[in-house]
Amino acid sequence: MAIIAGNAGRKTRNPACALMQKTTDVRLAAPRQLELFGHPKGLTVLFATEMWERFSYYGMASLLVLYLVKHLLLPGHVEAVLGYRTVKAALESMFGPLGPQPLASQIFGFYAGFAYLLPIGGGYLADRFFGQRRMAIIGGLLMAAGHFLMAVESLLFVALGLLVLGMGAFKPNVSTQVGALYAPGDTRRVRAYSIYYVGINIGAFAAPLVAGTLGGEAGWHYGFAAAGVGMLISLAIYLAGLRHLPPDERRTPHAPRAAAAPLDKRKRLAISGLLAVFLLTAFFWATYEQQSNTLMLWAEDFTERRVDLGVWQGHIPTTWFLALNPLMIFVLTPVLIKLWAWQARRGSEMSTIRKLALAFFCVSLANLVMAAAALMLDSGGKASPSWLVAYFVIVTIGELHLGPVGLALVSRVAPARVLSLMMGLWLAASFPGEILGGWLGGFWSSMEKANFFLMIAAIAAAGGAAVFALNPALRSVFDESPADIP
Repeated sequence: MAIIAGNAGRKTRNPACALMQKTTDVRLAAPRQLELFGHPKGLTVLFATEMWERFSYYGMASLLVLYLVKHLLLPGHVEAVLGYRTVKAALESMFGPLGPQPLASQIFGFYAGFAYLLPIGGGYLADRFFGQRRMAIIGGLLMAAGHFLMAVESLLFVALGLLVLGMGAFKPNVSTQVGALYAPGDTRRVRAYSIYYVGINIGAFAAPLVAGTLGGEAGWHYGFAAAGVGMLISLAIYLAGLRHLPPDERRTPHAPRAAAAPLDKRKRLAISGLLAVFLLTAFFWATYEQQSNTLMLWAEDFTERRVDLGVWQGHIPTTWFLALNPLMIFVLTPVLIKLWAWQARRGSEMSTIRKLALAFFCVSLANLVMAAAALMLDSGGKASPSWLVAYFVIVTIGELHLGPVGLALVSRVAPARVLSLMMGLWLAASFPGEILGGWLGGFWSSMEKANFFLMIAAIAAAGGAAVFALNPALRSVFDESPADIP
């Protein structure tokens, strides 16, 4: 998480979707496909495959920081983790002494960062050597193994390594096959990726409710096992539907090429502007991704999760709050699409740069809301869960102004000869953002909570101001350039 974002999202960000562009460069025609509801049946296969893969990823991610802080990194458990001393020493050589919570945040940051970086290599290996199908299958097996190994405390870093390698192999190649189902010029391709994106968010919504609840209530290992089962379901669907998927495509690296004309001044300005935006978006992801990191610790320790309905009493599992983001995407996406269309008809739609800046300011505002919650918190008391609901509404509005808008910007203004490279760099910008986010999260246990949220808000606001400052120089390039720059 309709609009294509990076689940990102993160979750909502599905970063490998950006790599779909590369397939159109090498395809002459798409094979005829059996159709279902006006689309090739292969789309249904890939929809379900990605839905369950995202279930596995976000199910595990919803538990990771809580699992590390509340269990595995505590004395009596951490001593048995293979490679713990080496990893901790390496991180402390860069960031200084790390207690359990800062170390957990750093581990999460590096895990998420490599999850968004390695798909570039997975796409390259598929293009040059192994093909999309084989790489996707290898990736699915690695991820399933990684999820199940998370249940073995001593193999934490082995499991995380398998997971990021598996995502690098799986995600770009499954996402790429969506585009390969359609012939060049087929207008259904855009709708197909919107449908595919719905699958991503269904998985992201269900993951914290199912795997997160099992991990938090029944035992950590049950949650990780549920994520592993989800990945096996994803792989089984993919294998069962192979006959409906397009054949592998390979590029021919030694094929003769005509000499490319040098880039003119306008194209160079477009590339420079995109690179500046990519650099600044790292600060967006660093602040946005606190929701899976320190926000889970706030929900666990400082949020009133008890529910008293008179005839029934219980409590809200911590991970359920992460389901609010995909839920808000379902609710807010059509609203924003209609709003932008209405503004466009009136000639008042914000420029691309202003939309990107607004995304930063929304993250800043969401953290100001949490700072207010922390300031109003009585000593030893608990905050209302409505603060977190407000946070996720605002931060999701921000995400929808950056993830899909950024992808559309790259596809629209990047010169065709470097389009795949620019898409890859947009994706890679998440890597330093996740690392920075892990470092920032490390201050959670040493700062007053209001001050921590104010720090995150200030960083997001500064990033938004820097993006906004680009508007005078780049508005004409980003908003008035041709759709396809040759």
